[in-house]
Amino acid sequence: MNDDALREVELREAAIKAAVAYYEQCHNVEKQFAPGDRISYAGRVFDEREISNLVDSSLDFWLTSGRYVERFERDLAAYLGLEYCSLVNSGSSANLLAFMALTSNKLGERRIKRGDEVITVAAAFPTTVAPIIQYGAVPVFLDVTLPTYNIDVTLLETALSDRTKAVMIAHTLGNPFDLATVRAFCDKHNLWLIEDNCDALGSKYFHKGIWRSTGAIGHIGTSSFYPPHHITMGEGGAVYTEDPLLKRLVDSFRDWGRDCWCPSGRDNSCSNRFGQQFGELPFGYDHKYVYSHFGYNLKATEMQAAIGCAQLEKLDSFTNARKINWQMLRDNLIGLEDRLVLPKATENSDPSWFGFLLTVREGSGLQRDKIVKHLETSGIQTRMLFAGNLIKHPCFDEMRKDGTGYRVVGQLSVTDTITKDTFWIGVYPGMTDEMLAYMVKTIKDYCL
Repeated sequence: MNDDALREVELREAAIKAAVAYYEQCHNVEKQFAPGDRISYAGRVFDEREISNLVDSSLDFWLTSGRYVERFERDLAAYLGLEYCSLVNSGSSANLLAFMALTSNKLGERRIKRGDEVITVAAAFPTTVAPIIQYGAVPVFLDVTLPTYNIDVTLLETALSDRTKAVMIAHTLGNPFDLATVRAFCDKHNLWLIEDNCDALGSKYFHKGIWRSTGAIGHIGTSSFYPPHHITMGEGGAVYTEDPLLKRLVDSFRDWGRDCWCPSGRDNSCSNRFGQQFGELPFGYDHKYVYSHFGYNLKATEMQAAIGCAQLEKLDSFTNARKINWQMLRDNLIGLEDRLVLPKATENSDPSWFGFLLTVREGSGLQRDKIVKHLETSGIQTRMLFAGNLIKHPCFDEMRKDGTGYRVVGQLSVTDTITKDTFWIGVYPGMTDEMLAYMVKTIKDYCL
């Protein structure tokens, strides 16, 4: 190593060391919890490893995808037991790309066309459904069941039509939906299955004799790395699959719709960059600027991926902490089951819980809004189950008025109950025993 290279290494090490010292001084400060202190429903948990990776990547000043992105994609795919992973800029973008990949004409008769139907649930986060509507396909909304808060699989056959092409649903707050039934239904009718795994990274499901990661049982899975999620890189998401064609399609839509699959900063991966015929372009038109889809630019950056690499190393410990915190809440609130519906794991699943769901029982004399107000004024942050009944929101006003653009199977009665009576509190790894005990006491004091 020459003097210049050695000096570069020394300066890099010094910069990282200084950043870690800043972390130790300003971030690694333990605060003693006192009743009434704010307890967030979720938050980022990090240490000097994220800081080291972040500074290391920033010093390269390679601001788009590079070595850390490649490492994260490889490591997350391996964790999930899959072959392919594409890093993107958010979980919502991941859902968009997962859906749009299935609209490609490269899929022939299996492609989703405008007017085709996609089975989903109304008790959902909006961006699970938005890509369906934005493209011009038709979401078919099914109800969910308590206490798992997941799709009512008894309605699947009723929902089926000659236009059904896919099922796109999420694992609710980390609790897997009935993957065995849903996947069998999709296989029977030659449908695509998109698993929105944004709230369930680390969850497992026992499928065909083995434990498998959620997100890896459908044809495509998605993740979000927004700060409250199981791991974070600030903003970020991923799409993953075992199918090489779907991988190519996801990457095409992510990278402007281009036909070329060269990684950022590289040329001529196909070894035939100027020797092919595409559409009505002149023969030999530069493959790097051939567009096979109407795509987007939804890539993530090196600095996001650098943080994600450090977070991914901690995923198992984060998952374990979430399970312990969830179980502590459930064990200590069991005496309130006559007043509150307590959550339950889906059969054959091992959830990595995102939160702890509670539903006020009808006839209990309690009101969801009053409990929530009591918790919030006591310093405990709460959340609704996202949209509740999504089709009652203003974004559906025109479609609801016209009676077009979507279809409902059944009455969505449980979904409406969730809209009126359900809320949740956090179980994220940053919670302490003192915080959990205070949450239990505050709920019991109000309900008893």
